[in-house]
Amino acid sequence: MGKNINYSEDEFLLLSGIQHFAFCPRQWALIHIEQQWTENVKTIEGQHLHERVDDPFSKDSSKELVIWRSLNLISYNLGLTGRADVVEFKRSNTGIRLPRKAGKWIPYPVEYKRGKPKPDARDEVQLCAQAMSMEEMFDTKILEGALYYGEIRRRTVVQITSELRSQVEEYANEMHRLFEQGITPAPVYKSHCKSCSLVEICLPKQMRGFKSANNYLKTELL
Repeated sequence: MGKNINYSEDEFLLLSGIQHFAFCPRQWALIHIEQQWTENVKTIEGQHLHERVDDPFSKDSSKELVIWRSLNLISYNLGLTGRADVVEFKRSNTGIRLPRKAGKWIPYPVEYKRGKPKPDARDEVQLCAQAMSMEEMFDTKILEGALYYGEIRRRTVVQITSELRSQVEEYANEMHRLFEQGITPAPVYKSHCKSCSLVEICLPKQMRGFKSANNYLKTELL
């Protein structure tokens, strides 16, 4: 545990971007490198869900549970910064100390999503990145968290495994490499492109031979 300073603060990338990267590295690059963005119904609904959850001044507690909302996160190991929707601190014989709270507490991250569980691990990767950031911040170990899906209105428990941690590290390293070099991966059309809010900017079918959406648009306008 503890902090290994692999990245300085001016090199930090948004932690939430790792979910975009896991879904599609090109989508991530269009948003975070080329600064392209558009919204569809899904992204707007997702924003509304988070607005209901994220209240930085809201902290609920009982004898066995303390809830912090909208917790700022930072990881020098991964070079990521962001915010956790909800962190539940559960009373335990081991764990960390909390301000003005007796005993020890285990952090339990909970990430809120508008839809339902995905066929891939993009949501789990984001939750794991949050857990790894909290481990670094609090000098503790987190073995489990949860994803709450608005469509099915229940949680899915996620084990923070070594395999998931390795995937987070791999994604974070590649995100930094692409960002530093200003590289946007070439388009690869897949079935999930239809639901992507950036499909009209990415143009995965039309842009064969082009990496940058800006370069494609410049060519078309000549």
